[in-house]
This record gives sequence, C-alpha cells and structure tokens, in this order.
Amino acid sequence: MPRNARLDVPNILQHVMARGIEDQKIFRNKKDREEFLRRLSDVVTKGKVQLFGWCLMSNHFHLLLRPREMTLATMMRRLMTGYAVWHNRRYARKGHLFQNRYKSIVVEEDSYFLELVRYIHLNPVRAGMMSRLSELNRYPYSGHAVIMGYRDYGCQDVGGVLEWFGSRAGEARRGYRNFIEAGFDQGEREDLQGGGLIRSAGGREALARRRKDEREIGDERILGSGSFVEEILNTQTEPRTRKDGNLGDILDEVCEQSGISRKQLLSRSRIHKVSRARRVFFLRAHEESGESLTALGRLCGLAHTSVREAIQRAREERDNH
Repeated sequence: MPRNARLDVPNILQHVMARGIEDQKIFRNKKDREEFLRRLSDVVTKGKVQLFGWCLMSNHFHLLLRPREMTLATMMRRLMTGYAVWHNRRYARKGHLFQNRYKSIVVEEDSYFLELVRYIHLNPVRAGMMSRLSELNRYPYSGHAVIMGYRDYGCQDVGGVLEWFGSRAGEARRGYRNFIEAGFDQGEREDLQGGGLIRSAGGREALARRRKDEREIGDERILGSGSFVEEILNTQTEPRTRKDGNLGDILDEVCEQSGISRKQLLSRSRIHKVSRARRVFFLRAHEESGESLTALGRLCGLAHTSVREAIQRAREERDNH
C-alpha cells in the first residue's frame, strides 16, 4: 500500500517522532545526545522554528514544534541526515540509522497542545527510568528540565508553554509543574500516539459512544476535529510556489553525505558513486530550491533531458528506500 504524503503545513503545530532502525540505539551516551541537540538548535534557529517540547530516549526522539520559514521536510532532512552521517563516522558503521521516514502528526493546537507537551516530557517516566517528579525535573534530555529552569537550551520556546499557565513567570511555572504532576501516573495515551479519527475522538471507546449525527472526517496524519481536518486538507489542494532551499547549502550537504567534492559532483563523471550523488543533488535542488532543469544542466554541462532522467531515477531510488 502506498504511503500517504506528509502534510508539511507552515505555522501549524506538529508532533514529530523518529526511531532507530530495528529499534537500535541512536543515542549511546551523553556526547551523542549533546551533538543531536546542537544540530537541532542549529536548524530550529536558522529556520525560525518554534520548539515547545522534546525528549531524547535511547532509540527514539519526540519533538513538538511549529515550522515557520523552513519547511518541516527540509528541517528534518538536515537534522536526521546530518546526525546520521556524524554518528556513523563516530562509530565506524554503515547503513541507515533511522527506521524509515520520520513520523509527523499535524495537531489542532487548542485541544492538544498542553496534553502533548506533558505526554512528550513524561516519556522517561513511562519508560520506568524514574519514579518521582524531582528526578524528571533534572533529567537533562527532555524539554521539561528547560521549562523548570534546570537546563539551558536557548532554542526552546519556554514562554510559548508557560503563557498557558499565567502571565507571571513564577505563577506560570508552578501551574505547569502542577499540570505535569497531575498526569505523572497516567501511563500510555492511545489518543496522543498519532492521528486519525480514533485518536481525535479520544480513543476507541469514546468513538464508539458517538451518535450517528456526530460523525466527522478523519485522517491518520492529523490529530484534531473534523472541521480542523477539512481545513488542513484544503490547504493541500492550493498551489505551492514557496521554495526555501539554498542551492549552495544543498550542494554542500550532498557532498558531505556522499564524501564527494563539489568539483567531482558537478563534473560529467560516470563513476557510480558520483552519478548517484549528482542525481540526489538534482532532485533536491529542483524540489527544494526550485532550480530549473536547464539551469541544473548548465552547472554540469548536461542537457536538460539528462537532468530530467536523473531526477526521475532519483525519485525512484528514494521511493524504493
């Protein structure tokens, strides 16, 4: 069954998750976690992304964010690919680090913002890593410690969370702490683990209690009411002309990931490794930066028809992976 395209909607809250391939560890120690957070801070700052909540576990991570100037797809590609390249070099390993694609759920903010902040920050508790709130306060790899003032992480939008609890800092932090404590033992929440009608309704039992006249549309990529689902889906039918990728940045990223120099990539070399990297560059430059086939061909001394064929093949390779 073909996968649904992600909903990459700017200025809308999204819950993003990614897991290590075959549930393997993606963070083995403190240095790994700090490197990932450094890279996360970089893309959040450059893309003016609002990051409200996050948590790093040994084999997966959660983010609660609102994309602004940078699309979610660009942000996550730079974050995950960059970290995977660094991780593989550090541990002399090859192959994929993350399992499939990252998962992103578009979220109706008024209904789910606070619940998701709490759900994400309580991950270490559900995993049995701690049993008291005082321990969570000082766990350095969750946004909860930042909100409570025990860790400094400048790219996190602490005010965007605390403003839900009051206008004065002390009052707001106490309100937030009480909210977390009230849900400390709530365990797994089926209604917050993804999108779709079942979760938007509050779970299977809540959905079963609905009357026929309460039926509404659902989508597995969206957590929210039927009207919110319709609103989001309608935005996807509108033409998109926005391109936020920088050609030079894309070229540098592909060169770093492939271990190929700019000169090699932009040559007409038919060496397999070079050709494959060039195809990736053409695809990303066309999709993210809006470069024309003719302009890309001119960079490498190729006809636009050759560039079209390379992009088509790159898409097929991407879909197969």
